[in-house]
Amino acid sequence: MNRLFGSKSTAPKPTLTGAISNVDTHIETLDVKLSKINAELTQYQQKLSKMRDGPGKTAIRQKALKLLQRRKQLEAQKDQLEQQSFNMEQADMMTTNLKNVMTTVDAMKTTNKTLKQQYGKINIDKIERMQDEMADLMEMGNEIQESLGRAYDVPEDVDEADLDAELEALGEEVEFEGGLGESEVPSFMRDEVPNFVDEPPEQGKVKEAAG
Repeated sequence: MNRLFGSKSTAPKPTLTGAISNVDTHIETLDVKLSKINAELTQYQQKLSKMRDGPGKTAIRQKALKLLQRRKQLEAQKDQLEQQSFNMEQADMMTTNLKNVMTTVDAMKTTNKTLKQQYGKINIDKIERMQDEMADLMEMGNEIQESLGRAYDVPEDVDEADLDAELEALGEEVEFEGGLGESEVPSFMRDEVPNFVDEPPEQGKVKEAAG
């Protein structure tokens, strides 16, 4: 059977990237040929500018014309190849963008499916009941705090005048205790000399006694 219909080809299928690479390589080859032709044309032009009219000049001129014709052919081929390369690059870019779009769509489908599975397990009514229970518990906690913070045996209504009078009496009591404290200071701690001492002691001796 293989002899009649041939065997199946195992060679890899061509790709746009490979085709673009081949075309670019061909374009580079044409650039080398064009550079060589331009160099020869420059030489011929220099010779023609120095030669007089005659058979020799005519022969060189014919060679230069053939090179010009060859250069035009190569330039036309190069233009075509460059256009082909550009078109293939555009097609390759579109293919890459399409692949990216398809990848994004597949990812979105997978995410959408996952979200549906996850949210499908959530009961909104249970969440609302839980929120209501939390609100009730918070209100109950506030009531408990208010109850625990309640003051005992403290009159709610206090006359401001009574408070002022009490504050003034407290000030007088402090002043009285302050005056009483000064009178109770021992005589040996004061700077005054006792009545039974005829002369005040000298400062140096007092310091020595203290030391």
